Amino acid sequence: MAKNGGNSFLGFVAGAAAGALLGVLFAPDKGRNTRERLSYKLDKYREDLEDLVEDLMEERNIAVTAAKSEGQKVIDDAIKRAEELMGEVDAIKESIAEPILEDDNE
Repeated sequence: MAKNGGNSFLGFVAGAAAGALLGVLFAPDKGRNTRERLSYKLDKYREDLEDLVEDLMEERNIAVTAAKSEGQKVIDDAIKRAEELMGEVDAIKESIAEPILEDDNE
């Protein structure tokens, strides 16, 4: 893995999530449909982040050599950032789920 490969991938995932979020939010559709689509997309990004964390954990379990010790720091940082992003995804999903539940009760 390149020195900044994990950070670049996380940056790409975060940028894609932000772009999708903005695209969905500004799409001309009913609020309920928009929230449901956003929730679906966030689920997809969460799955992608979980896969990334799993892949990084597998890499982490490879025997660490002197050349990989610096890479280990990058992997640990990428895991931490991916987990933070998953937490943010969960928080966003919870905030959009409340209006969906309110719509169902009406």
